[in-house]
Amino acid sequence: MKRRDFIIHAVRGLGAAWVGSRGLAAWSSSVPALKKKFNAADTVVLGQTGIKTSRLAMGTGTIGYDHHSNQTALGVKGLSELLLNGYEQGLRFFDAADAYGSHPHVAQALKQLPRDKVTVLTKTFSRDPKSARTDLDRFRRELGTDYLDICLMHCVTEGDWTERYEGVMDVLSEAKQKGIIRAHGCSCHSIEALRSAAKSTWVEVDLVRMNPIGSHMDADPKTVADVLREMRAAGKGIVGMKILGQGDLRARQDEALKYALSLGLLDAFTIGAESKVEQQDLIRRIGMAA
Repeated sequence: MKRRDFIIHAVRGLGAAWVGSRGLAAWSSSVPALKKKFNAADTVVLGQTGIKTSRLAMGTGTIGYDHHSNQTALGVKGLSELLLNGYEQGLRFFDAADAYGSHPHVAQALKQLPRDKVTVLTKTFSRDPKSARTDLDRFRRELGTDYLDICLMHCVTEGDWTERYEGVMDVLSEAKQKGIIRAHGCSCHSIEALRSAAKSTWVEVDLVRMNPIGSHMDADPKTVADVLREMRAAGKGIVGMKILGQGDLRARQDEALKYALSLGLLDAFTIGAESKVEQQDLIRRIGMAA
């Protein structure tokens, strides 16, 4: 098993443990009524990056690893058309990753859109400077773009990752100075890594797992929320993922979306639809949240 696959399977196990210990039935919704109306296409700013995009990002990595995901299984034509459908509904945030194999699909959609109207986020599993530089060049070729809006270190788990992988961080910092990327950061897959990200001045955008039942998360929701408050106070852009608990909250989508919107901690969040019908329903549900 490849290192990246081992990490992903391990963190899935941790997420399952949280669901088992808390349980769907154990969560009693006590989220107050939302104070304002939200829409999937709302324009948001990611922390202090200056990047303006839509509240909802179109995820391309449901069960995403080893260059495959539920979305890439739709094929280049199918997924690119799904992304274009979202764009027509006001969604401007494409959430991709090398691990998902979704770059060609995003590239096909970008060919038909004004590049400066779309935010492209992608992620690298590289843990050494040379591989990170190679990834940046390859990613841009695969995506058919001169620059990446956001590039994250994917799936960091170590509490000391900001020291251990300083070389990769330096490569991404240099790329930002050259205009190759607009912002850098990480996706966290342990509470220790998340706490380190909160304290790091280098992290500009963080992709964090958050839902009301702790499904596929780094810790229980309250613990994670406390760290996110620290991140927000530091001006970091915070993008939520696992909002529906990787399907565990599929039957309770309205509650899960209301929870994410009520936190006041997430600038945006990413959810991977698998059809136009599912995408339209998701957009509708966000607009109806109250």
